[in-house]
Amino acid sequence: MVSPVTVVKSEGPKLVPFFKATCVYFVLWLPSSSPSATRIFVGLVFSALGDAFLIWQDQGYFVHGLSAGSRSEAGTRTPPPPPSWLILVKSEGPKLVPFFKATCVYFVLWLPSSSPSWVSALIKCLPIFCLWVFLLAHGLGFWVFLLAHGLGSLLAHPSATRIFVGLVFSALGDAFLIWQDQGYFVHGLLMFAVTHLLYSSAFGMRPLALRTGLVLAVLSGLFYALLYPGLTGAFTYLVGVYVALISFMGWRAMAGLRLVGAAWRWTELAAGSGALLFIVSDMTIALDKFCFPVPYSRALIMSTYYAAQMLIALSAVESREPVEDCKLSKAN
Repeated sequence: MVSPVTVVKSEGPKLVPFFKATCVYFVLWLPSSSPSATRIFVGLVFSALGDAFLIWQDQGYFVHGLSAGSRSEAGTRTPPPPPSWLILVKSEGPKLVPFFKATCVYFVLWLPSSSPSWVSALIKCLPIFCLWVFLLAHGLGFWVFLLAHGLGSLLAHPSATRIFVGLVFSALGDAFLIWQDQGYFVHGLLMFAVTHLLYSSAFGMRPLALRTGLVLAVLSGLFYALLYPGLTGAFTYLVGVYVALISFMGWRAMAGLRLVGAAWRWTELAAGSGALLFIVSDMTIALDKFCFPVPYSRALIMSTYYAAQMLIALSAVESREPVEDCKLSKAN
């Protein structure tokens, strides 16, 4: 019979997200009609995901050194190896825990946008900073080797480098948008325009997928037509250019997406999903600013934005175009 202590030690850590969520519920005690309940819930979701990755970190698969289909001494078949996506989650998930925690902090603190400050800018940019560290620390066993090996690892993969630099410009854009009511909205717009150019370059131009590009071009044109009556002055042109850039980025991210067959790769799925969420986030910003108030706009904008950046950063884990491949292709 399994002892209670063994059960507690094995199953207790899996209940940590539940205990944390219950504690937050009783401490905050928000009225059911309060809009704060929505963003607290979103924050708890990100925190729970981070806790889940921590739980999985110490749980490994034991693969016996036997051929597939062989039997052990007890007469049972050797368990099959875990699927590749689960191995990915177990290996990369723990490195994303700081990102999930930082995102949770943003939603729980929910600093008012009406009083911008450097503290609110830091809290908003903190999840993006964590994604910087995620890219730098990818594949490293120790923080002490971060600068020595992480930068070299990025430079060995041009796609990862461009995504990293795109995250840097994203953080600058986030900081500018904290002061958007003081006239810095255009500055944030330009920073994110550079981000989309870098992401597009990272995703590459192969395969071309003209039909996907045509569909996105039509949809972006219709969306710009919806925004056009509310645009004035320089925004008439700036928003048009920005819509074109983010649509181009979405096209390049989704061009290589294959959901079935041998060509399926989780990196393309992460890139396409991230680009789609980024578009949803920016569409919500545009509608709320130039057309009509969107209910719970800030929660919707930031949740889709952070999820988009995480997925795009994940797509760089397995770079599409290492330097060695580039040299081989040029030689051929």
